[in-house]
Amino acid sequence: MIGQMETRRMCPHCRAFITTSDRTCPYCNEAVAPPARRSSGPILGGFIPHARFNTIMILLINFGLYVATSIFSMNSGRGNAFTLDGYTLIDFGAMFTPAIQAGQWWRLVTAGFLHGGLMHILMNSWALFDLGAVVEEMYGSSRMLVIYFVSNAFGFYVSSLLKVGPSMGASAALFGLIGCMIALGMRHRGAFGDSIRGMFTRWLIYGLLFSFLPGIDMAAHVGGLIGGFGVGYLAGEPRHEGSATEKLWRIASWLCILITVVCFLEMYLWFARSAQ
Repeated sequence: MIGQMETRRMCPHCRAFITTSDRTCPYCNEAVAPPARRSSGPILGGFIPHARFNTIMILLINFGLYVATSIFSMNSGRGNAFTLDGYTLIDFGAMFTPAIQAGQWWRLVTAGFLHGGLMHILMNSWALFDLGAVVEEMYGSSRMLVIYFVSNAFGFYVSSLLKVGPSMGASAALFGLIGCMIALGMRHRGAFGDSIRGMFTRWLIYGLLFSFLPGIDMAAHVGGLIGGFGVGYLAGEPRHEGSATEKLWRIASWLCILITVVCFLEMYLWFARSAQ
């Protein structure tokens, strides 16, 4: 059964299922490029599936940071594993407008990997597990990373213009993933585009209604939505793996990873200095 599933893929034009050996879609008669090559071996003994690699890695980072911030909050006596205190979250890189205005721009990135409580991270993780996999499937890994990064940073940038904070969470990027799927639906005409737009417009409505609850950062959600929609609309869908366009998206994704690493390094250096 697994072997059969691995020989199937989706036509990028009509979305019908075809085989990996097809070079012309038998349903729409459009030419299709060879499938992108993937490592045949499992990742970490099969713990991380290829189809959700980026999504699982982001989830692991989020939960790792949640464990670290929970321990720090409990040791400080200000919080517990279910609800973290604001001081701890600011120390670990939450969006905090006075700090950003003082030059700590890296908070626009690090804030998206922190969560303020157990229910916060569980709800965001549930949404990310579903949305991330869909976006990876439709846009490819490189575009998904760029969409996630831009949505996260732009969402907290908009938040910093309208709120003091602290604010944190993956929801800015999640709204970006919703936005890019709505953009995909707008690029496609016909039943497929209508289906995509309808499904993710409902996700958007639910999310925006939830954003009216006390303590929810509506500004970050709207900013993330705008960022994700913009990048998604410009990005389009993956082309032939060896094309110049795909190489540029891979470079862009690695640049986003590098900037994220730099941001967390800046956070660590600031944290170490402030602890002295």
